[in-house]
Amino acid sequence: MSDNKSKKNETNKEIITMSDAAGVLDRWVGDVSKKSATKQILIGAGSGWATGYITMKVGKAAAVAVGGGIILLQIANQQGYITIDWNKINKKVDKVTDKVEEAVTGQGPSWADKVIRVAKENTYLASGFLGGFLIGMASS
Repeated sequence: MSDNKSKKNETNKEIITMSDAAGVLDRWVGDVSKKSATKQILIGAGSGWATGYITMKVGKAAAVAVGGGIILLQIANQQGYITIDWNKINKKVDKVTDKVEEAVTGQGPSWADKVIRVAKENTYLASGFLGGFLIGMASS
């Protein structure tokens, strides 16, 4: 029993929290805006490539899942297994769209405004990220 407990404690010690990972990343990268233009471009390109590559992989999986679900629903509807009330679905979609629009246009700076501000403050990082992102999207 105590051997089992010591194994659990060892396993728990190996778990890295997000704050630990952020600390490691902060020590490795530091304040990017104080780095040279070359380092900013390289960091931006690397992180952009990784983000673009992951986005394409996740995007493809999500597209297959959503598309497959829609196809299965349409087949089930056509075969008579289910009936879809499209008017009800359209009303729900309109309500969700209104809520999202209200949340986006709410008080305070939007997410896009924050991104634009950071991009203006760190042009080398932003251009490197964009280039890397596009390369990552193309390489998947």
